[in-house]
Amino acid sequence: MGGRHRTDELDGGFEPPYEPPYEPPPRRRAGRGSVLVPLAGAVALAVLLGVAAYVVVNKSPGCAGEKVSLSVVASPDIQPAIKKIASRFGQAGKSVDGRCVAVTVKAAQSADVANGLAGTGPTSGKLDPDLWIPDSSLWLTGLKSAPKPAANAASTPVVLAASRAGADKLQSAFSPSWTGLMSAANAANPDGLAKKVRVLALDPTQNAAGLGALLAGAAVLNQGGGSEETLVGVLRRLSESTVPSPDSLFATLTKAAARIPVGVTSEQAVWSYNTTTTPSNPAVALYPAEGTVSLDYPLIVTARDAAARKAAQAFAAEVSSPSGRKTVQDYGFRTPDGKGGSLLKPDNGVSAKKPATIPLPDAAAVTRLSQAWHQIKLGTKLLALMDISGTMALPADKSGITRMRAITDISVEGLKLFPDKAEIGIWAFSDNLQGKGVDWKPVVHIGPLAQQINGVTRRDVITKALQSAQAIPTGNTGLNDTLWAAYQKMTKEYEPDKVNTILLFTDGVGNDDPNGGISNTEILRKLKGAFDPKRPVSLLIISYNTQKDEDRTQMTSIAKATGGAAFFPQTVLEIRNIFLKGIARRLCAPDCGDGGQR
Repeated sequence: MGGRHRTDELDGGFEPPYEPPYEPPPRRRAGRGSVLVPLAGAVALAVLLGVAAYVVVNKSPGCAGEKVSLSVVASPDIQPAIKKIASRFGQAGKSVDGRCVAVTVKAAQSADVANGLAGTGPTSGKLDPDLWIPDSSLWLTGLKSAPKPAANAASTPVVLAASRAGADKLQSAFSPSWTGLMSAANAANPDGLAKKVRVLALDPTQNAAGLGALLAGAAVLNQGGGSEETLVGVLRRLSESTVPSPDSLFATLTKAAARIPVGVTSEQAVWSYNTTTTPSNPAVALYPAEGTVSLDYPLIVTARDAAARKAAQAFAAEVSSPSGRKTVQDYGFRTPDGKGGSLLKPDNGVSAKKPATIPLPDAAAVTRLSQAWHQIKLGTKLLALMDISGTMALPADKSGITRMRAITDISVEGLKLFPDKAEIGIWAFSDNLQGKGVDWKPVVHIGPLAQQINGVTRRDVITKALQSAQAIPTGNTGLNDTLWAAYQKMTKEYEPDKVNTILLFTDGVGNDDPNGGISNTEILRKLKGAFDPKRPVSLLIISYNTQKDEDRTQMTSIAKATGGAAFFPQTVLEIRNIFLKGIARRLCAPDCGDGGQR
C-alpha cells in the first residue's frame, strides 16, 4: 500500500535470499561411494525439514495478514536516529494483538505539529501522527489536556555557540554564561559588551532551543535581582537579531566580523554541524557557568485507534530500550538522564561532561515569556508630542542643561531602540502654532524609520529635528487640545498589527492655554469615551520635573484613561530607562496594576 501504510522501507521483514530453480546434477556412474548417496540425501532432507519446522514454529504469528500502521512524526534533528530504531523494530517482527507493526517515520518541525494539534498558528502541512517526538516538552504547554509522555527519547543541553576562531577571541572579553549573554544583548546598554559581542537568537516561537535560552536567561536574571526593564532590553535586541534556522546561525557564526557573533543552539546541533559538514572553522559549544536547560524529546502517544495506541506504546518502549539509547547517542544526543556517548568529544566541538541543570519553569512562566516575546515583536506605530513651550527652556537639574535639551538628547538615544520598520512621527506643541487655537503642528509625519525622505531616512530626519528643537520663550502649553487632536488621528488611523501609542514629552506645568480650549475635566471625559480596548491607542506621558500633586494626579488620570502610564523623572539620568519602561508596558497591558503612576 502507499502513504502511511507503505512498509517496504521501514518494516524490514525477513525475506530469504533468491534461489534459482533446482536443476539436477549431471548423472554419474555408480562407484564405491554410491551406497552413501541415499544416506546423504536422507540426512539433507532431515536437516531441511528441521529448519523448515524451526521457521514455522518461530515465525511471528499474523505477519502475513494486515499490519498495524504506525505513523511517527519526529523533530528533524532526531528523525534519522528514530528511523534507524524503526527499521530495527520492523526487522524484529514486533506484533500487536497478533499483527505486525509497520512504522513510518517523518520529520516535521515541532512548532508545526504543536500548532496543528492546538489548531492555532501556521503549519506547513497536515500532520496527524500516532506518535509524536518533539524536541522539547515546552511545546506541550500550548496544548489543552496534553497527554503525559510515555517516556523520553533523548536529551541535549541548550548551549552558547561560537566559531572556534571566535571562541579564542572571546576568552578575554566574555565568560560563557547567561549573565554575560544577557548583558551583551541588552539594548539599554549599547556601550557595554554589545560593542564586542553580537548575540544571535533562534526564534523562540519556532525553535525550542531559542525558547529554552530565553527561559534560562530570564531565570538567571531574576535570581540575580535583575529588573524587568533589563529583560525588556534583551527581548528588544534579540527580537531584531533572530535567525530562521540553526543552519543560518552556523553560517553567520563562521563569518569574520568586527563584533564576535555568539549564538544559542543545542549541543547536538553543534555536533551535527561539525561532523556532517566538515567546516574549515568549526563551531564550539560554550557551556553557561550557571547551568542550562535541556531539550528532552518526549514520546507523545496521540493515536486514537486502540491498535495504533498499543503499537505506539510498544515502539516507545523500543526507543527507550538500551539499544535505542545507544542509537540516539550515535547521533550526538545524550540519554534522557544526560549521559553522553563517546562521540561527544572536543574534536567534535562538544564535551561529554554533563552540565549543571536549570529546571524548566512551569507552564505559566513559559506562557508569560512567550506572550512577552510576541508583544515585543509586534510592530510599532508611535506619535511623539514634543512640548516646546517657554518653561521647557528652564534648567533640567543642577547640571544646567535645559529641559528641552535633556528630553531631546534622551529621545535621540531612545530612537535607537526602535527597529527600522517601526512607524514614528513627531508633532510639536505650544499654542497657536498653526493659527489661533491650533496649538500643534506636524514636524515629521508618521512612517517607517527606514523610509527615505528627500534622500535621507525618516530616522535621520527625526534625529535632526530633535537636535534642532528650540523652546518658544513666550509659548504657552496647549496640552489638552493637542492630546485630543492626536488621539483622534491615531484612533482613525489605527493599525491592528501594531502597538499604537502616543508618547507625550512635557514638563510639570500641565495644560496652560490662555485661549481656553479643552478643560482638564473635559479631556478626561473625551479620552475615556474614545478608548476602545479592542483597538487600543495608549498614552505614555514623560512629565519632567512635575512637583505638584494635582498636576501628577491629572497626568496619571489622563494616561490611565487610555490604559497608558505616566512617568515623572526628576533628573536626566531618570529619563534614560523611560523608553524601556514604556516598552515593558506591552508585557502587562492594558492593566499593569499600578494605575500607570511611576
